[in-house]
Parts: sequence; structure tokens; C-alpha cells
Amino acid sequence: MIDALKQRLHAKSAALLLTMETGLERIMLAWLGLAAAASAIRIALSPVDAGIPGFETIAPYLLLIFAPVVSMVLALRWFASGDTMPQPAIRLSRLGNWQNVGAAEARRQPLYGTTGIMVSLLVGMLLNVPVRAVEYFAAMPALSGPIPSWLATLHTLMTLDVVLLSSLYVIAFVAALRRVPLFPRLLVAIWCVDLAMQLLTAQLVVGTPGLPPAVAAALQSVLDGNVKKVLISAALWLPYLLLSARVNVTYRRRIPA
Repeated sequence: MIDALKQRLHAKSAALLLTMETGLERIMLAWLGLAAAASAIRIALSPVDAGIPGFETIAPYLLLIFAPVVSMVLALRWFASGDTMPQPAIRLSRLGNWQNVGAAEARRQPLYGTTGIMVSLLVGMLLNVPVRAVEYFAAMPALSGPIPSWLATLHTLMTLDVVLLSSLYVIAFVAALRRVPLFPRLLVAIWCVDLAMQLLTAQLVVGTPGLPPAVAAALQSVLDGNVKKVLISAALWLPYLLLSARVNVTYRRRIPA
């Protein structure tokens, strides 16, 4: 019964993986449509100056809409033959007892590939894009005209956060999908960038003159929540990235000794 359940779950993960691999173009088009519609609604509901919004109002939303798509297109080009890329010269993951094998031997292993639990990680990285966008829409109104310096700083940093991290997680998603050997350490580096962005935002915005106490308290709550999400993700997935036989055979070309 347990074996049958494992086979059923594996079949479902393989089907989901195939859907993602063959549907990347549809995913990008769906994102463009939904993000553009949400951005238009957010601008329409924001207290911008009367008339047609200026470029300074629209520019952050254009970046939010197009940056993940451009990142995915570029990553698909960079990692077109990801599983043939060489292994890193220095091995950082040394936990466990492993035996190095060649690329051909690794591909023959039953655990080679990105099915199973890896699919959950792939989905999680891709979901980072809409989740961050929704948080941005909820927290940041469209701006135009003269605004306080603290609001300009906050808006710039929050826009940089959503654009940069969405793009990086998309690149990590493609790297994982294409079985790029650098994927595990790339994801760890992105977690570090994510944490650094939260700390940088807190430091720069809190030090801006005129920041209302209520905004400071709300911002602190948001940033604390973001830090906790990153730490929880790292705590859940880092042991898997280090110890999983699937990850090791797929990305590090080594099998249990």
C-alpha cells in the first residue's frame, strides 16, 4: 500500500513537472495579463494626480510586470543545456557519504531528475512571483507629484525588492528545472540576498526624516514577516538540498556510497 501511494505521488509530481516544462510560455503570458490588469487597477484606485498617469507612476509597475518574464526568457537561454554544465570546482556540500559518478551514469540513476519533492520546491519558487506582487500591490499605492522623502525611499526600496527578488527566484526556478549544477548554491545565495534586502529596507527607511511612527511600526511588522518567511524556507529546504539523494545525483552527480 505504501509503495502504491509512493508511485501515485510520483506520477502526480511527474505530471505536474511536465505541465510546467511544456507550459512555460502559457505561464508567462498568464502572468503578463494578470499583472497588467492588477497594475491598472492599482493605479486607478491610487490617489494620483488627475489625468493620465505619468511615466514615474507607471514605471514601477512596468518593471514588476516585465522583469520576471525577461528573467525567465534569459534564464532559459542561459541554461538551455543546464545538465551538461560542469560541476563547480569547489564542493561546498560535504555532508553524507557520497561517490562521484559521471554525467552519463548520473542520468541512468532512478532518482535523477526533478520529480518527487523537488516539484514542490519548483512550485514554491515560481509562486514567489505572484505572492510578492500581491504584497506590493497591497502595501504600495501608485505615486505621482510631490511626495515626502520617506515615502519616496520606501517606494523605491519596495519596488527594488519585488523586482529583484521575483527575477532571482525565476532564474533559480529555471536553473532547477534545467538541472544546472549550481542550482543549490544559487538558491542559498538568493535567500541571503532576500534577507539582506529586508535589513537594508529597514535601515534606510527608518533613518529617513519625517517617517510617521505608525508607518514605521507597520513596516517593521512587514519586514519581520518577510525575514521569518525566508528563514522558514531555508530551514525547510536546506537539509533537503544538502542530504537528498535526488538532489545529489541530479545536481552534484554523486550517489550514496
